[in-house]
Amino acid sequence: MFYNLLDNWVLQEAICIPCLILATLCAIFLIIVVMLQQSNSSGISAIGGQQETFYGKNKGKTLESKLRKLTVITVTLMAVFMIVFSIAVFRI
Repeated sequence: MFYNLLDNWVLQEAICIPCLILATLCAIFLIIVVMLQQSNSSGISAIGGQQETFYGKNKGKTLESKLRKLTVITVTLMAVFMIVFSIAVFRI
């Protein structure tokens, strides 16, 4: 019985520590990526609407869209790491 508890503890530690480290790195990276993004508030110009420009048509190729995609990917990875961590802590 003691061996089984020790085995579970080692397995839990082997899962929890890397998940916490990776989730922390994701959180730090997420802060940096969000700080690099520009604000979406246009001030008073948002009331009158904006015209379609070449920049607006090619928005998928801009740095802004790449940062948004990177934000979604990072949040998803962090959520997965935290779900695995919580499963390892409460189920093992």
